[in-house]
Amino acid sequence: LAEAMNKYKAPNSCVSLNVPTVNTPIWGNISPRIRAQELKLQKILELLTSGITAFARSIDGTELTEEQEDALALLCNTQYEINSFGKISIKPTHNPKFAGLCKTSATPPPRQLFGEDL
Repeated sequence: LAEAMNKYKAPNSCVSLNVPTVNTPIWGNISPRIRAQELKLQKILELLTSGITAFARSIDGTELTEEQEDALALLCNTQYEINSFGKISIKPTHNPKFAGLCKTSATPPPRQLFGEDL
């Protein structure tokens, strides 16, 4: 799988396919169990991103079929939901004054799970 993942890395220009990392100040304050869980989610997202990228590259550039549109929408929404789950799973572990950081949004995912300007 590592070879396939390296072969189908998402383009840097496609921010929606970023696999966000947890911001350093938050990472330093979460339990080892939550860190392990977050690392597993990142690995799942990396695999999913490679799959989405491979699928997108396999499209011949013409109009998408309904099945292709549905498959891409389902895969991309799965990625969004996993990103959202990562935030939600960390929420109980930090100070309540930072709870607003864990809200999900419709904007493309940042490179870091809780945004760039923490």
